Amino acid sequence: MARKKVKDDTRPTRLQNESEEYVSKREELRLAEIESVKSRERVAKLRRQLPEGAIVDDYAFIEGPAELDGGDTPTKVVRLSELFTAAERSLVIYHFMYGKRQASPCPMCTLLIDSLNGVAHHLAQNIDLVIVAAADPPALRAHARRQGWDNLRLLSTAEGSTFKYDLGSEDREGIQDSTISVFTRDGDGTLRHFYSAHPHMASDIRERGLDLLSPVYNVLDLIPEGRGNWYASLEYPVKVRAARARIAVR
Repeated sequence: MARKKVKDDTRPTRLQNESEEYVSKREELRLAEIESVKSRERVAKLRRQLPEGAIVDDYAFIEGPAELDGGDTPTKVVRLSELFTAAERSLVIYHFMYGKRQASPCPMCTLLIDSLNGVAHHLAQNIDLVIVAAADPPALRAHARRQGWDNLRLLSTAEGSTFKYDLGSEDREGIQDSTISVFTRDGDGTLRHFYSAHPHMASDIRERGLDLLSPVYNVLDLIPEGRGNWYASLEYPVKVRAARARIAVR
């Protein structure tokens, strides 16, 4: 019987009334999940084994005050090289779809940055993380205050910068795309691009390339209904916002 074929230490539950069909199918799924884990590990290994990346410019960005609630001025120019806080640390930049032809903040980017803000203090143990947008500092910081992004370093591209174009997060018309990029710095200070990824991976995979950055899709994939055609929004129903507010004050 299927139940006897599954070792107790590999069964996810101890429920006694699970049907034989359920136990069998759940075991089939467990084995597939193991293959998925191994596949992700193979992908991560291939990523780590990428050869030396292209040398990049020491791009300029505009940064407002360190405290998000401290207003939007004064601003200062910071260079890509200055975003590395220690030797042998990688720099991860999330390209936020906001600014130029993207007149309003992208809801999906907002979803992903919400997730990054929540784990930024964990990531800071190993990497430097910043958010870069084409929007000017006041607009970027206003949205950040709305979302509560108080754990992230927020930068705007400098006037005339080709950073987002070079990394594929905007085109010549200023149309934005969400992107994640990783940079490294050699011992002599040389700046290199290591890796970039976009949601659009192939003609039949248009919005899945950054899924692993957010727990939302991964949680939705656990339920019977799946993720369906759900899409993030900047405005959720009043009932949801009210419920979150009640939880926050408990």
